[in-house]
Amino acid sequence: MTPPLDTDSHPSDRAPETGERSESGHARRASSAHDSSVTFMVNGTSHTLQLDNRTSLLDALREHLYLTGSKKGCDHGQCGACTVFVNDERINACLSLAVMHQGDEITTIEGLGTPDDLHPMQAAFVEHDAFQCGYCTPGQICSGKAVLKEIAEGIPSHVTDDLEAGIAMSDAEIRERMSGNICRCGAYANILAAIKDSAGSEA
Repeated sequence: MTPPLDTDSHPSDRAPETGERSESGHARRASSAHDSSVTFMVNGTSHTLQLDNRTSLLDALREHLYLTGSKKGCDHGQCGACTVFVNDERINACLSLAVMHQGDEITTIEGLGTPDDLHPMQAAFVEHDAFQCGYCTPGQICSGKAVLKEIAEGIPSHVTDDLEAGIAMSDAEIRERMSGNICRCGAYANILAAIKDSAGSEA
C-alpha cells in the first residue's frame, strides 16, 4: 500500500541536505517560509544570516556567529547575562528578535577588548577580582560600561534625587543601574568597586 502523503509539511520546511554559507563564511540553512535574511554589523564586521524569524538576537550571536561570550542565563530578561550593545545602547539580547536588527551595529563582550588590550572596564574587573564563576561577567562588564555612559549623559535613574543637577557617581546610582544584572556568586561589592575604579579611565 502506498503510504499517505504528508500534507502538513513542505519541502522548504525540511532541513537541507547541503548547508549554505553566509557572507561572513558561517554555515546557514536553506531558507523557508519562516525565515528572513538579516544583515547587521557585529563587532565591526558585517554579517548576513538566514534565520528563523523567531530566533533571538542572543541565539543568532551564539549559535550562528559562535560569539559565546554573551551568556544565556534565564532566557527571560531577568539576569542580564546576555547584555550586549545595539547602536551603543545596552539591551538584553534574549528578549530581542534578530530580524529586528537589520542594519544595526551590535557590540558583544568580544568586541570590547582582547586579552592583550583589555577595555578599562575589563581591566578593572580583573584588578578587583569582580567575578568568581565568571558566567555573568560578560553581561556585568557590558552593563558597567553602559552605567558610566548613562551617568555621564545625565540620564536619571529611580534613585536620582535632583533631575536638574548633575548625577553623582554614587554607590546608590551604580547599584540601581546594575540591578538588572544578577551575580549568583555574590561578587557585588567587588563589581561595584570595579565600576567605580573604571569611571576615570573609560574610553
